[in-house]
Amino acid sequence: MRRFDPAPLYRASIGFDRMADMLDRAMATDLQAPSYPPYNIEKTAENAYRISIAVAGFSPDDLLVEVRENALVVTGRSSEETDTREYLHRGIARRAFERRFQLADHVRVKGAMHRDGMLHVDLLRELPEMLKPRQIEIIRADERLVEDKSGQSQTVG
Repeated sequence: MRRFDPAPLYRASIGFDRMADMLDRAMATDLQAPSYPPYNIEKTAENAYRISIAVAGFSPDDLLVEVRENALVVTGRSSEETDTREYLHRGIARRAFERRFQLADHVRVKGAMHRDGMLHVDLLRELPEMLKPRQIEIIRADERLVEDKSGQSQTVG
């Protein structure tokens, strides 16, 4: 497989180092992604998301939800050593797992809920005020910008 060279991206952009590293990591990982346990990602509002993971057979005590370095990590450890039942057929997998979801900047985990064999993790994207679009006033060349005592800028003609 060809390796992706992010050098041209670094020459033409500023501040995209993390995105280039993420692309490089995605290209380096196996094409065979783990499929256990299955999950859904849904958009519940304009800036809200929910990850639902099928965790049949796991209790809330068997699950761990963490945020590490802009990644959501969900881990399941089965407490099977205390299970003394004899199974004739065992079709519900309770094997240990670790699922990682890369989070974008300014996405935080609101909470997690375990119900009906599903683990629901709610996420919220909160853009800081300085990243929201704002309009810049254009002043005429014969006017000058003066700052008053409160720190507000005013134009003086």
